[in-house]
Amino acid sequence: MNFVFVSLQRINTDRDSTSTSLAKELAKNHRVLYVNSPIDRKTYYSNNIDNFTKSHINSIKQGEEKLRKLDENLWVLNPSNIIESINWIPFTSIFSFFNRKNNLRFAKEIKEAIEELGLDNYILINDKDIFRSFYLKEILKPAKYIYLDRDYTIGMDYWKKHGVVLEPQLMQKSDAVVCNSYDFTKRAKKYNLNSFYIGNGFNMEQYNHDEYFPVPDDLQDIPGPIVGYVGALITLRLNLEMMIEMAQARPDLSFVLIGWQDKEFENSSLHTLPNIYYLGKKHTREVPAYIKHFDVCINPQILNKITSGNFPLKIVEYLAMGRPVVATATPTMHEIFGGYTYLADSTSTFIELIDKALRDEKPSCIQRRKEFAANFSWQNAASALLKSIESVQSKRPAPVST
Repeated sequence: MNFVFVSLQRINTDRDSTSTSLAKELAKNHRVLYVNSPIDRKTYYSNNIDNFTKSHINSIKQGEEKLRKLDENLWVLNPSNIIESINWIPFTSIFSFFNRKNNLRFAKEIKEAIEELGLDNYILINDKDIFRSFYLKEILKPAKYIYLDRDYTIGMDYWKKHGVVLEPQLMQKSDAVVCNSYDFTKRAKKYNLNSFYIGNGFNMEQYNHDEYFPVPDDLQDIPGPIVGYVGALITLRLNLEMMIEMAQARPDLSFVLIGWQDKEFENSSLHTLPNIYYLGKKHTREVPAYIKHFDVCINPQILNKITSGNFPLKIVEYLAMGRPVVATATPTMHEIFGGYTYLADSTSTFIELIDKALRDEKPSCIQRRKEFAANFSWQNAASALLKSIESVQSKRPAPVST
């Protein structure tokens, strides 16, 4: 089979995503073209961008080859056509008029790459690119158009303005919607009955409990017990007040935080507490060593539309390293991880369960967590994706009137 991926995520970064991991997994047996996000005019002239986007812009300026081979069956396309920055437009009908023009500009380069590679009868997978890939089904006419729903992006300001209207329409006209959480699957079925849960995956080789990991240098002098968190420290997803309250209530515990932080976290009183240790952002290759030496791992999410159905991949990584986990009780945590984690709904419960988790270090418990985490391989997720595609190969989209 042939696959083309369009996504919000780039494939040439220091961390994998759902779409990049699925693309790499599928490329073991199929031909895959991964299309990096096109550059819009605002980004082209911005200085506040990451190094990977800068590299893309430099390649455009220097006229480098857009299409590169990454592996035997895997290619990446760096689009060179600049698309217009139009999200400032207040009315969705007017936005859509100009958005179609952006889609045509984007599609032209994708079509050229497809023809150069000879990717006949391909499946187009759209990973949350609601705007730039909204019209690609009509323009490119792939064999099947699959929408990958793995985050509640329309809860964020940038996507909310037009995404609330356009994402349901995109789901409706897709041949299938595949989701990484049960909650997202239920939502997708409101718009398209061909909606399927495919789960999620993680790097099993990287997060291997049986491998020897020395204690990282910046962790060595931190007194135990250590309660650790790895991931973005942002108030949109984490309960900052709860984290402050826990640290204040339990000065005997060392709370170690790893990841980039937003302004609210950066300026909060969290950093004034003596038992909070902020170690900054780490490369994904470094993360398993930290998790291995945490006594308890936590995910104190705040409850909102963005987090309630979200699949927190860090939970799988925590469990794969054999660590006990205490997390906020969201619907997804109950449905998928309820039997393998401690779920809290308040600061006091969170603290109680951390104490309980500290006593949960039996070899049988560690082994049980590892075995459960092993279910979340990219091979299993890719297999579920292929089954979903096979089930709609001879069908038309099954939209639901709303």
